[in-house]
Amino acid sequence: MLQSDEPKLQGAIPRRHRLRPISELHGSLAQRVYISVKEAILTLQFRPGEILRKPGICAELGVSRSPVSEAIARLGVEHLVDIVPQTGTFVARLSMDEVREGAFLREALELAAVERVATTITRDQLAQLHRNLEAQAKLVEAGDFEGFYQADSAMHALILSFTGFGRAEHMAETAWLHVNRARRLMLPTPGRMQATLAEHHAIVAALAAGDAEAARSAARLHLGKLITSLEPLAAARPDLFSPE
Repeated sequence: MLQSDEPKLQGAIPRRHRLRPISELHGSLAQRVYISVKEAILTLQFRPGEILRKPGICAELGVSRSPVSEAIARLGVEHLVDIVPQTGTFVARLSMDEVREGAFLREALELAAVERVATTITRDQLAQLHRNLEAQAKLVEAGDFEGFYQADSAMHALILSFTGFGRAEHMAETAWLHVNRARRLMLPTPGRMQATLAEHHAIVAALAAGDAEAARSAARLHLGKLITSLEPLAAARPDLFSPE
């Protein structure tokens, strides 16, 4: 377990880039290259501000330059890369403005979701949430930041799916795109996984009690932690964040 009081990027930015093999993905060649590179950016395999070298990506994925160029163009539209003419392509630094906007949109959606789910949740749905919490607890004990991140995301996705609105999860993911990279920075902070798990327990307990107001309060507290935690990190690590 980490001992320093400062946020670390342990497990987040390895020295060697690791793109997911496109043989594990589905879709056209360009789509698979896009997904692989995007995953590497969102998981911080490619660190903010780092140059993206097309020949290296082509070699690692075993593809020609064309699908890589198409993938990078799409990532530019999503503001995940900065394409500088005559200079190169760089992984976009994190923007606190975009993180705040994404957090605002996600909070609006998730608060509405927990309020609705508190009045409709079934035994089976509660059982799914409790199984997820049990998995989270084991990951905390193991110090598995990446596994916990995935279980955390799965819990939020479950709650959104329980609203019965098919587009809710997709809308949340779109709003949360730039926040997801920031979330990965914070989980290795000493005590953050444990605190997150406690916040998750509070949300699920309120849902189990059918208390919509308590569910909203617990979710608001949980979602608000990210911004308050990130602002000091943005000041301390200007190499990862764009100037405001």
